[in-house]
Amino acid sequence: MAVQEAHPAADGPTERSERWASTMEGTTDANTGDGVRTAHSDSTARAGSAGVLDREGRESNNEFSLSPEATRAADGGSRLVEEPPDQLRTCFERDRDRILHSTAFRRLAGKTQVFVFPEDHQRSRLTHALEVAQVATSIARALRLNVPLTEAIALGHDCGHGPGGHASEDALSPYLEGGFDHAVWGADIALSPLNLCSETLDGIRNHSWSRPAPSTPEGEVVSWADRIAYVCHDFEDAEHAGVVEAYQLPLLVRERCGSTRREQLAALIDGLLSGTTRTGRVSMDEPVAEALAAFRTFNYEDIYLRPASLDQARRVIDMLRALVDHITANPQNLPADADMSGTDATRIATVGYVGGMTDRFACRSAVRLLDWPAERLPVGLDLRP
Repeated sequence: MAVQEAHPAADGPTERSERWASTMEGTTDANTGDGVRTAHSDSTARAGSAGVLDREGRESNNEFSLSPEATRAADGGSRLVEEPPDQLRTCFERDRDRILHSTAFRRLAGKTQVFVFPEDHQRSRLTHALEVAQVATSIARALRLNVPLTEAIALGHDCGHGPGGHASEDALSPYLEGGFDHAVWGADIALSPLNLCSETLDGIRNHSWSRPAPSTPEGEVVSWADRIAYVCHDFEDAEHAGVVEAYQLPLLVRERCGSTRREQLAALIDGLLSGTTRTGRVSMDEPVAEALAAFRTFNYEDIYLRPASLDQARRVIDMLRALVDHITANPQNLPADADMSGTDATRIATVGYVGGMTDRFACRSAVRLLDWPAERLPVGLDLRP
């Protein structure tokens, strides 16, 4: 006989919800009388007997735990608007936390990494940032560099990306003097309200290899970690999507880095650690760097520049430019809090608005504002309410 599934009564809470609600206030131990509460009724964990290690104490410890080349955190940090230091967190830990809580970072969940509006098991721009942070902090910790600064740069490095991946840079560049570079836009526009430290902004602004080198070793580590992470996970996503197969990887890559993401990440990270510790510069051993270059070339030719990807890019470019043109001519469609100060304020605010959109919101906006035909939208976008 099948067991009947218990359904909650329409007029009252379930047993589970009642049990959960009973823990609202935590637990007070009447026997100890120490005036505190614990999260769990049977809690026995102890901590803090050595006292709180505050920001000044950790900054002092860093003088001994970090390598001489690592970036030091000092007081409130070098910010455009000076701020008093935090009692517990270093300036770079504050930067990391501000990025994690920012709207620009959250929106990365709805932005393209490789596949527009990715399926459940494919990377978004947000999960890419998290994987870059994991690779970068592993490297920074091994080299005794400043891990919070590394993590802040890694988490924020793509916050300037628009919808539809790198195609948004091509779409938005004509509207800005000097073009639209996601790295520069992220540091100078998207994250500017956070008042981040100059070292964090520098690493974000210059993480792309086409930009000048970052001013800190932590920034250079993120530059490498970005490339290491995306060549591995973009290939894995494309393989799972049936776009490529493992045997198609160049023999050089398979021999020196392996055929799985786990093997590839390990080999590339080891090559970077070896080159850096051997030379004192943030660098990768030549044989491994050759494999990384071959890996990236393969991805470009067989994944990013395949006909389907180019078609998607064209759809994104056409749609975003149409949105910018329409909203610039109809600024009432801009958010009420748009910055309308300065020369060409409407155009700049429009680029910022469209560049901040997620894939889904950009497509819905095109349909709503422009009556954009479905056959011209990027493929795979679910536009149902």
